[in-house]
Amino acid sequence: MSIVDLRSDTVTRPSEAMYEAMRKAPLGDDVYGDDPTVNELEVLAAKMLGKEAALFVPSGTMGNQIAIAVQTKPGDAILIEEEAHILYYEAGGPAMHSGVVSWTLPSQSGAVDPALIESHILKRSEHTPGTTLLCAENTHNRKGGTIIPLATMAKYREIVNRHGMRFHLDGARVFNAAVGLGVPVRDIAQYADTVNFCLSKALRSPVGSLLCGPAETIKEARFWRKRMGGGMRQAGLLAACGIVSLTQYVDRLADDHRRAKTIADEISKMHGLEVDLDSVQTNMVFITTEEPGAWWVDELHKHDVWCAAYGPNRIRLVFHADVDDAGLEKAKTAFASITNAKAVS
Repeated sequence: MSIVDLRSDTVTRPSEAMYEAMRKAPLGDDVYGDDPTVNELEVLAAKMLGKEAALFVPSGTMGNQIAIAVQTKPGDAILIEEEAHILYYEAGGPAMHSGVVSWTLPSQSGAVDPALIESHILKRSEHTPGTTLLCAENTHNRKGGTIIPLATMAKYREIVNRHGMRFHLDGARVFNAAVGLGVPVRDIAQYADTVNFCLSKALRSPVGSLLCGPAETIKEARFWRKRMGGGMRQAGLLAACGIVSLTQYVDRLADDHRRAKTIADEISKMHGLEVDLDSVQTNMVFITTEEPGAWWVDELHKHDVWCAAYGPNRIRLVFHADVDDAGLEKAKTAFASITNAKAVS
């Protein structure tokens, strides 16, 4: 392994099993609804998440934006955590596509206090928009890949039921959350009306996400996918990889979590580096650095270890299927070498 790429779990390459599945996949035209491999993937995803139906979309961003569009009307208000992917990394989608007002709330490790949510729900009047949708992110990227506890998810469900709202879960890495909790993914998904999850992150597929939910909601979502330019033709080539992801690569996520915890423990002992070990719950490690984060990115790059800066003095490591134990050791050695060199300079 010449390069250890820890920038994201989106950098994974398809496995040999995926290439073989692509070669053998029966194909149709998904816009006509007759691609058998896409249909198989959607049925599998819906079953695993305990939902009535699923829709294969090109990206998690599209899946999230469709979910908001089909569960709100222009001028509605949505509640969302202040550092959520939907707000930070989706190019203003809620405003552009759905015309909604986004009320942002602070959180502890990505989990917003249910009481805070309830206190910010607006009833529609001649002065105020009505709050119609709650969005949550599990695991939460910018908080370090942290998991929202099941008890908190249950409280969210109680709140939306009480106020006649809907609940969308950005579950880009929800399978990481499930493996981290040691529960089937449906145990998390049961609390949300719609769940979007990515195949192209820790699950190793090259492209694609799935939006899962009630059959009528997914029927409308299919219309919105077309409207947003997401209708695909022989998409079974990509869906074949997704089937391999869901049938072969879920349990192995535990290896990514183990490696993340291992390097976090090592780095937390190094001078000039800090890690909140309680936040290392899945495959991510966020490190607070004494030097600028960009300096650490450059220094690690010299050791063929790649990572990303997440702020002036913060870097992120993400473990995935293309980083094995040898890659872990190489990354640990790189951090040790840099900190030792700093100590004697």
